[in-house]
Amino acid sequence: MVRNFSSVEQSIDDLAHGYLDRARGGRMRERLTEFVVFGLKQAWACVFGAALLAVIIAARLWYPDHAGLARNDFLTLAAVVIQVLMISFKLETLRELRVILLFHVVGTVMELFKTDVGSWAYEAEGVLRIGAVPLFSGFMYAAVGSYMVRVFRLFDLRFDRYPRRWITALVAGAIYVNFFSHHYILDLRWVLLAAVVLVYGRCVMHFRVFRRRFRMPILVSFLLVALFIWFAENIGTWSRAWLYPNQLEGWQAVSIDKLLAWFLLMIISVVLVAWVYKPEPLDASGTPEVPRLRRVAP
Repeated sequence: MVRNFSSVEQSIDDLAHGYLDRARGGRMRERLTEFVVFGLKQAWACVFGAALLAVIIAARLWYPDHAGLARNDFLTLAAVVIQVLMISFKLETLRELRVILLFHVVGTVMELFKTDVGSWAYEAEGVLRIGAVPLFSGFMYAAVGSYMVRVFRLFDLRFDRYPRRWITALVAGAIYVNFFSHHYILDLRWVLLAAVVLVYGRCVMHFRVFRRRFRMPILVSFLLVALFIWFAENIGTWSRAWLYPNQLEGWQAVSIDKLLAWFLLMIISVVLVAWVYKPEPLDASGTPEVPRLRRVAP
């Protein structure tokens, strides 16, 4: 199967090919190239979230306190501009935009509920909001969606023993419901974690960096992405984009307990992305060499 690349993504691939074609021998050189390409592709997959996080930090440091445009409204407009640029320059496809918009909806609904019950809070300013939730919050969930769909394509993901999608949808639905219901009834997050381990425990993810394929238990990949989001959340709360109750009197690190919430949220994210890219097995040969990828069309 051929995966589509955007122009920038194709450039990364072409540069790596050109470098190795000109260089002479050596496994160390090939491994170093794989490592550099891995870093470049990961950075490129994060471009939406990185741009949004950079704007949030810049607004925290330099945005005037008494500006005519509220900071939250500025962040919302900046997020819209970033999304429009991503589509205009074909850095995301219209097909991928569908799942990103779904992340918007799923995330905003959760934000409305969580702010209402006091789980976290935003500054009460601006007009571009729904209730107590500024509209830029939906873009933070969209940033996760953007990363997920891009990394799926950039690393040509394949899976061994991927669970049936209807089963994963049931687990994801239960996780989403628990984010709401645990405020009123028994919190089942540890039961749901056990269900995730049971359903995904045997699944292995294969990913192509450049010329070689690697493998990783999919649960490990969930944990690594959740850890990355937890770090980003610490930056977001430091910038006062939103605050947890224990941060109202002064910033402190987000509780490591939130890592479990982000881990469970990864299951919802994977199910949403599987709507765009159906998880496929590695071909029978498992050959590490794969065809050069063609450029993407929206």
